[in-house]
Amino acid sequence: MTMTQFAPARRTRRTPFSDAVEAAGVSAYSVYNRMLIPAAFRSLEEDYRHLKSAVQVWDVSCERQVEVSGPDADRLIRLLTPRNLDRMADDQCFYVPVVNAEGGMLNDPVALRPDEDRWWISIADSDLLLWVMGLATGRGFDVKVHEPDVSPLAVQGPKADDLMARVFGDVVRDVRFFRHKRLEFGGTSFVVARSGYSKQGGFEIYVEGSEHGLPLWNALFEAGKDLDVRAGCPNLIERVEGGMLSYGNDMRIENTPYECGLGKFCNGTGDYIGKAALAAKSNPQRQIRAVSVSGTTAPRIGTGWTLRNGDTFAGRITSAAWSPDFETIVSVGMVEAEFWAPGTTLSVETPDGPREAFIHEAFWA
Repeated sequence: MTMTQFAPARRTRRTPFSDAVEAAGVSAYSVYNRMLIPAAFRSLEEDYRHLKSAVQVWDVSCERQVEVSGPDADRLIRLLTPRNLDRMADDQCFYVPVVNAEGGMLNDPVALRPDEDRWWISIADSDLLLWVMGLATGRGFDVKVHEPDVSPLAVQGPKADDLMARVFGDVVRDVRFFRHKRLEFGGTSFVVARSGYSKQGGFEIYVEGSEHGLPLWNALFEAGKDLDVRAGCPNLIERVEGGMLSYGNDMRIENTPYECGLGKFCNGTGDYIGKAALAAKSNPQRQIRAVSVSGTTAPRIGTGWTLRNGDTFAGRITSAAWSPDFETIVSVGMVEAEFWAPGTTLSVETPDGPREAFIHEAFWA
């Protein structure tokens, strides 16, 4: 990634970890929820290799929380998502697609309940806070909706358990996938979840209070010297290999959860927003698929690469990267139903000219 200049402003917020991220040698930034997020440190491929072999600490403060608290908090949360929350345990994290009245995806956050009558919705990149505020006001719910001072810090990689145990104690090893536990650190405590935006395993620490950010960062790096701990960030190659979808890239407001392969999360029985529209769109005519593309380098994705079968539009590639491990260009594509069968060969229009594209199984198959 190259960038001639980045002009900071108050509308693009720094994080509690930004000073440490810059001291660690961040080489590129992106903006997510109007907040800085590191995009690379040494190089895309070197960061990828290290993530798969050691442990990294990620500043993902941009995963902002929408906090909903008060007597009507449960009612409002259930109105937001087609997912059935009846069996959600107190310590679970739930992936909860949020849709509008037409069934279009507004966000694909993770919801958790740190306390009774208090929810956090850990959002992808969109103005979901305003949507939730509007519903609360319009329905007259007795709730408070705001963005709290909570900044997630991720610890990802095969050595994540060892590093976290040195800082939070061996009890952290008992936290199950997509579960959370409040653990003590430095005279305070944080919600720690076994989750994260990679397939390498790890945790997300919901740091309450910006003043605790740098002490926690420093403690992790001090404890992980012999584990080859490094600063890192979500890695494009690794996330596409693992089928980690990106809201705003791979799916947008015009897509339904069914088109995104998230139909299994549309099992709610209550009167959530978009229920009737989703029921009418439960048989999608296009859907996300894993796609490999010929070539040894992946041109940068702009508005997407068009997939064709001859002169017929067949879909669009939305994210792509060269995978050193698979020795091909791995990608995510929204593919028309007529062409999404595994084994289908299509052509794709890239900035470097046409290439062959091969449809694979859906990521969730």
